[in-house]
This record gives sequence, structure tokens and C-alpha cells, in this order.
Amino acid sequence: MSPQLYALGAIALWASLAALGVTLRHVPPFLLTGLALVIGSVPAWPLVRQWRVPPRTLALGIYGLFAYHFLLFIALRIAPPVEANLVNYLWPLLIVLLAPVLLREVRLKLAHVLAGLAGFAGAAVAILGGGGTSGAWSWGYLPALGAAFIWSSYSLWTRRVDTFPTAAVGLFGLVSGLLSLACHALLEPPAQLSTRDLALIAVMGLGPLGAAFFLWDKALKTGDARHIGILSYLTPLASTTLLVLVTGRSFSPSIVAAAALIIGAAVLGTRAR
Repeated sequence: MSPQLYALGAIALWASLAALGVTLRHVPPFLLTGLALVIGSVPAWPLVRQWRVPPRTLALGIYGLFAYHFLLFIALRIAPPVEANLVNYLWPLLIVLLAPVLLREVRLKLAHVLAGLAGFAGAAVAILGGGGTSGAWSWGYLPALGAAFIWSSYSLWTRRVDTFPTAAVGLFGLVSGLLSLACHALLEPPAQLSTRDLALIAVMGLGPLGAAFFLWDKALKTGDARHIGILSYLTPLASTTLLVLVTGRSFSPSIVAAAALIIGAAVLGTRAR
């Protein structure tokens, strides 16, 4: 399977995260993330022998999975969520721009920069087109920017550490999930979950907070980080489209414009060598 298909698989799963998050918005975020990450690690448990990775690699995995969600949830709590989410979606652009900085073998061309900027413009149109923006400054944008940097740098640094089996991502998820549950115990009130809640959390864990990470790792190990970063702009577009379908709203001109920008960026970026 090609790296682009692995990336598109991860993107398709991440697209469902917003819709699941809306359905489970009554569940405390650290509890939700912790349970989902632990569940997402379960398919890799039979391969536990492949979890033997150097401490540096484990630290990178925790940095990527736990620190990213930690900062993102802080941002969504103290900043307007639409704008905070838009700042968070700087991470595909940062992957494109940081690739030649963090990966010695990668060179950046003008086409990659233009495609990255067009992709971010498409993400902005998709997210802001939903309305509800306040236009006000918030300190919550800083942790959102930190989250974007963490996910982009984690994605690139997985190419810099000693090669590790993709199954080891299960260890990253398990440890990060346990840390999230510890944050829940310290920072959030207790919550009672229904059978439906648990079923949806299992779906989230096995999909966008589970299998997606394994597919993403395979894509980054075998593909061009610049192309994958540009393809990642399909995530906010697909996520917004799915939310429109789930909530029963009609498609707005902004969604069509976002689709044109993002698909155009993907075509331009992936053809550049």
C-alpha cells in the first residue's frame, strides 16, 4: 500500500473525531481521551514484544500523543473553540515548512510553500465558514499553537529517531492514555458513563485515537513528509463535511470553496518533487 493511502486512511478516521466529540461533549475531555487512547492501544497488545523501544523514542511518543492533546484541550477550554481549532490546524502547514529544518534529506520548493498556504486557506474557509467566531484575542491561542507545533514536530521527528516497529505506537497510546486518566483524576470531576457512551468511546479509540495513529506512522515512515502534510488538509474539510451531514445542515458555499482550495493544494503539492 502506498504512503498516500496510509495517510488518507488516517485522515478518514480523524474526520470522524469532531462528530464523535460533539456526541460525547458531556464526557470530561481528559477522561474521554484517556479511555480512547487506552482502547486504541489494545490491537497492538499481542505485539507487546515489539514495544521495546529506547527511552528517547518512548518520550517522543508521549510528547506526540499526550502533550498534543493536553495543550489542545487547554486551548479549547479557554479560547473560542472555532478559532482555537483553526490555529491547531496550522500543523499540516508546519509539517511542510519544518520538513527541511528537521529532516536533512528534504528540500522545500516554492510549490510546496504555495500548496501549504492554499491548504491552510482552505482549512480556514471550512472552519470559519461555520460561523460562531468571536474575532477576539485569547491566551488560549498560544497552547493551540503549541499543540500544532508538537504534532508537526512529532510527525517529523519519528524519522529522526532509531527505526521502531509501528506496533510500538500502541505503547505510546497506552502510556499517554494513562497520563490522560491521571489528569482526569486530578483536574476533572468524576463522571458517570452510559453503555452508549462506552460504545462510542470504543469506536473513537479503535478509530481516530487508535488505528489512525498506526496508519499515520506507516505513512510517515515510507512517504514524503511534504506531500503528507499537504494531504492532511483534507482532515478539516472531511471533518466539517461529516459534521454537516450528521447535524442535517445544508452545504454552504464556504464548504465548496474550501474543497476547491484543499484539493487544488493537494494536487499541486503532491506533484512537486
